[in-house]
Amino acid sequence: MATLNRPNTLNGLSLAMTRLLNEKLETWVCDDSVSLVILRGAGEKAFCAGGDLHGLYHEMQAHQGQPARANKYACDFFAEEYSLDFLIHTYPKPILVWGDGIVMGGGMGLMAGASHRVVTERSRLAMPEISIGLFPDVGGSWLLAKAPARTGVFLGLTGAQLGASDGILAGMADHAVASGRFNELIEQVKTKHWQTQYSDYQVLTDILSRLAIKDLPVGPLREHFDLIQQTCQGYELEDIARKIAALAQHSDPWLARAGKTFSAGCPAAARLSWILWRCARQLSLADVFRMEWGVAIECCASGTFQEGIRAVLVDKDRSPKWEPATLEQTAGDWCNPYFEMSIDDPDHPLRHLGT
Repeated sequence: MATLNRPNTLNGLSLAMTRLLNEKLETWVCDDSVSLVILRGAGEKAFCAGGDLHGLYHEMQAHQGQPARANKYACDFFAEEYSLDFLIHTYPKPILVWGDGIVMGGGMGLMAGASHRVVTERSRLAMPEISIGLFPDVGGSWLLAKAPARTGVFLGLTGAQLGASDGILAGMADHAVASGRFNELIEQVKTKHWQTQYSDYQVLTDILSRLAIKDLPVGPLREHFDLIQQTCQGYELEDIARKIAALAQHSDPWLARAGKTFSAGCPAAARLSWILWRCARQLSLADVFRMEWGVAIECCASGTFQEGIRAVLVDKDRSPKWEPATLEQTAGDWCNPYFEMSIDDPDHPLRHLGT
């Protein structure tokens, strides 16, 4: 069992934590006495609310005006975080992520690739990067591209939060178990005979099925599924943006919040999220991570990410000064610098993924 142990920061994932967890997972692959891995968060509030944004912010300040690759910390942070996420996606043993409480951003990256993704009645799942000037990274482009119909577009552009039933509907989780039954889960795991082979996956599935919450309440994503599909249908982001923004006046508070969050969000992040969502439908997971890395470090250099963190976490004035200020200013060739790093570049730090 590995526990993310920074409860005071909602278990925000630092570079040191990434390296330690990667080392442990690599060791456990080769250890025949380890049949499965359980990953959880310390405290009562979150599995993991995201990455180490304060550390990234200080490094972005120190490298203002410099090329993206001059910021070594950001380059290393994203490369090693994405490598860890890819390792979880391709891990040859069962990984159970106990997604109790907040699971957002970098936390979603850790959870997305696990073989058994468990949520509880307290889970709050989201990819809220549009509010901090980033796009749904950590493989989020790939995850949202696989969400049913156009729900992935909606979730990426609005940062809308999902509960247990909607998390399962969106393909972000597999099982729902009451938060108070974790110790019971562990006891049942201890009683089983594990063989370190493919049948272990089914054994773990059977345990979770017996513990599952019955009759999960219908969530707003399912309730408004058809409306969301209509809102996000089409191939022009500007048309979709107008329809999402109009939801701010909707009588349903979940939809209204989604519309308001989008309208206040970063236009550059909206454009990049849209492009990456479209690209991810045609790419392998490894190539998605490679593409996201190039875009992420450019976001660090451009200033949008830094401004978003300042407004939300540093000054906390919730009044970011986005540049570009409008979605229209991000049209055409504006995005080209974000995609200059080829996914086939022999010097790409993630060139080893999938090989």
